[in-house]
Amino acid sequence: MNLKSPLRSSGSALLRVLLLLLALAGVFLAYALSVYDEPPVDPAWAMRGSEHIPDGAVTVRFSGTATLLFSDGETQWMTDGWFSRPGPLRLLASKIGPDLQAIEAGLAANKITQLAAVLPLHSHYDHAMDAPEVARRTGAMLLGSESTANIGRGWNLPESQIQVLVDRQPVQLGKFVITPIESRHFEFPDPAVRERALGEPLISEPLVPPVSAFDYRVGKAYVLHVSHPKGSWLIVGSAGYVEGALQGLSADTVFLGVGGLGSQTADYMENFWRETVTAVSPSRIIPIHFDSLTATAAGPFRGQVKAMTFLANDGTLPFLLGKQAAHPELRFKTLPRFEEVVLFE
Repeated sequence: MNLKSPLRSSGSALLRVLLLLLALAGVFLAYALSVYDEPPVDPAWAMRGSEHIPDGAVTVRFSGTATLLFSDGETQWMTDGWFSRPGPLRLLASKIGPDLQAIEAGLAANKITQLAAVLPLHSHYDHAMDAPEVARRTGAMLLGSESTANIGRGWNLPESQIQVLVDRQPVQLGKFVITPIESRHFEFPDPAVRERALGEPLISEPLVPPVSAFDYRVGKAYVLHVSHPKGSWLIVGSAGYVEGALQGLSADTVFLGVGGLGSQTADYMENFWRETVTAVSPSRIIPIHFDSLTATAAGPFRGQVKAMTFLANDGTLPFLLGKQAAHPELRFKTLPRFEEVVLFE
């Protein structure tokens, strides 16, 4: 009997150690998934909302990621219209769908009651998931790829509010002329992630949520060239590119999607800059898609979750600062959340 006591004691000690390790792992995981880095943009670039909006001015409001609201006082339209922002645990452990309360709050924060159109820049959840509900609440047309159309159909949006874009065929909304240009999504460096997120691009039938985040497949990724009597701009929703796709175009401002850019090689980042910014010769760069996908859609913008920092360093800010130093003629600016900013007077 006495010979077994040391074994029992040893087993109890081992169990206590295992429980302690599990508790520490839980604490670390909670920390890694709930604490965020600073966003990879220079605080000196921050703009404030405009105190005075001249009649006829073109304005923009930024909700985060690639959700932008444009208005000239007569016509309003929006890219993406994404407000739900499910947290990291929900993304990992369950299915997702539009958060109606978050959408209502996002529309109210942007002071939106009516829209001419909402245009998801591609069909991943962080761009297109909420767009059909935004269209339903505002009477907007849902404009996008066939995959985006199937997200709308899965949400029972009327077919009369769905229009599939045609590559390089302009769409006119009031005085805005929007030309969709088929491009490429950011190429994830990790082969497994790249295959999961981009390998099967099409949503071929109505998508009825809740579903896995990966069920929101990329569809077609668009760059939007927008012209208006007041000015022109380019919206690059993802840090991908097609060589020569923007040849012959010009834009005063580039809304530059930089999500994930800093995880790529130096050659990739240089090619992306050349095929987007250099291609259209802007005077102003406004980074977008730099904020966390899982942080709340209120308060200050946050960078990636700590768990991502442990996996890879983000070289986005050093790259952008290097470009700013090399091109002093370019103005780098970032937009406040929800506040109206005059883009062109």
